[in-house]
Amino acid sequence: MNNFSKFLIIFLLFFLYPLQAYSAEILQINSSKTVLVGDQNRNLTIRLSCVDVNDNDELKAMALLKKEFPRGSKVKIKPFGYKDNLLIAKVFNINGTKEMSDLLIAKNLTKQDCLN
Repeated sequence: MNNFSKFLIIFLLFFLYPLQAYSAEILQINSSKTVLVGDQNRNLTIRLSCVDVNDNDELKAMALLKKEFPRGSKVKIKPFGYKDNLLIAKVFNINGTKEMSDLLIAKNLTKQDCLN
């Protein structure tokens, strides 16, 4: 019985122990509309969903995104479509409390343009 319990514990630790999951992270904010995101083996350029920033507000919008989502920030991606070789998606922080498009809309740096 003692050997069986040791085997069972080793089995559970080996097969049921959660493996480390790698999430995507911000590699670069190219503009207020496009973000380069990567995981351990690939990079992906994402077009933010529902964003249309004025040229006058471009620098403010990029500064806000870089402040709230610095390089290396872990993010979750919610894809909506694909257009012009870019994934259209919403990008959330790992906790799901902040979203890039919503930040820009809240600060009146963009109008909501969900036709992109």
